[in-house]
Amino acid sequence: MEKQNIALRLTNTETREKEVIVPLNGHTILLYTCGPTVYNFAHIGNFRTYVQEDLLRRTLQFFGMKVRQVMNITDIDDKTMKGALDSKMSLEDYTKPYIEAFFEDLQTLRIQPAEEYPAATDYIPDMITIIQGLIEKGIAYVGSDKSVYFSLVRFPKYGRLSHLPLDELQVGASERVGSDEYEKDHVCDFVLWKSYDAERDGTIFWDSPFGPGRPGWHIECSAMAMKLLGQTIDIHVGGIDNMFPHHENEIAQCEAYSDKCFVRHWLHVEHLLVDHKKMSKSLGNFYTLRDLLAKGYTPEQIRYVLLQTHYRIQQNFTFQNLEAAKASLERIADFVDRLERITDHKSHGALEPVLEKVVRNFTLALAEDLNISLALAALFDGIREMNGLCDKNKIGKKEALHALKVLKELDAVLGVLPLEKKQEKIPDELLDALEKREKARKEKNWKEADHHRDVILAAGYVLEDTPTGIRLKKGS
Repeated sequence: MEKQNIALRLTNTETREKEVIVPLNGHTILLYTCGPTVYNFAHIGNFRTYVQEDLLRRTLQFFGMKVRQVMNITDIDDKTMKGALDSKMSLEDYTKPYIEAFFEDLQTLRIQPAEEYPAATDYIPDMITIIQGLIEKGIAYVGSDKSVYFSLVRFPKYGRLSHLPLDELQVGASERVGSDEYEKDHVCDFVLWKSYDAERDGTIFWDSPFGPGRPGWHIECSAMAMKLLGQTIDIHVGGIDNMFPHHENEIAQCEAYSDKCFVRHWLHVEHLLVDHKKMSKSLGNFYTLRDLLAKGYTPEQIRYVLLQTHYRIQQNFTFQNLEAAKASLERIADFVDRLERITDHKSHGALEPVLEKVVRNFTLALAEDLNISLALAALFDGIREMNGLCDKNKIGKKEALHALKVLKELDAVLGVLPLEKKQEKIPDELLDALEKREKARKEKNWKEADHHRDVILAAGYVLEDTPTGIRLKKGS
């Protein structure tokens, strides 16, 4: 099946329509994905977004597109600065272990690396340049507190992403903009540069033409995105909580500065709940990746759970879901093992139509807004059909190898399938017990056979029938 004949369509948050994805420059998708604020270890809600962003990246590649991805590291923020000052550490020293842990977690979850991971602290000159340009255009102004603000009345298109008109934003705006409340002209204006406050900022500040201080959070992503990807990018992805005001403010800053469309296509990943509740340390339902690994769950099981719900649907995380993921992956592993044990050299011709259907349905599902649930259903329907063919001895070795190749191609998108055979050494005494059990069974010495079986089971192994005979397998 030719994937080139199928168009990848994604729902654009701004237009609320499914749109065909075609690179602006004809060959490489320019992709910006919101990264972590490194004041603590990332939690599984964060990683739901990062896994879904990885699914998008892999799907773009699956459909033949190249990807240039930038994921920011927010190391300047109220929380990082407070943490550094409270710990009497430099900002760099305070954030370093969390940055290192973040990259370790990405690797653990098989998340493909982005091409660039810019840290906000390295792009302050670029932020200052944008702010100066906005002041010169009369779109930004210096407030009475010496901070610099963006004037929303000068950007009438504000609110088109969240579909909130400016007059409605004035109602309760102080709660929504939170820490951006300073001495400004309009309640909805947001800060571009925060003037230095000795009590709040301590020793952490940067010089600028507007005076000492630090950038506002929103300008950081604008500067890094435009510097590394250009003034117009193809796709911008982040959590739904970033849509307003962060992404709205990014649009305003970038488009007011460049007079160009900033992002052609917006995607937002919905929230992750735990047992239908928002994650909270006070509720005891707050988990980092490390917490789940410490409970004995594997990276593959965790990735599978975070992958399996559509990105625009709110996900409810439970430990029952992790157990179900474990069972699903074991089912795939057993099927892979079955394919690898096929020795029949005949070609039966029954497998090819099944593989074609699996690939077609998998591809069509992804093409319709990354419908991962249907894509996984196509995979498991195919495994069920192929197991049926195995039962009837209608798959030869060459066909089995082809099936394994197809599974590998699908896993280029999923990044979770147990395809690499783990060589597990079974203790010699258990292999000896198996041999003695089989000998006793042939001699119809059932008591002796049961004794050796019980020895094997007590060691945590199970006996499994295969076309080539009984084998030992580590129990669940």
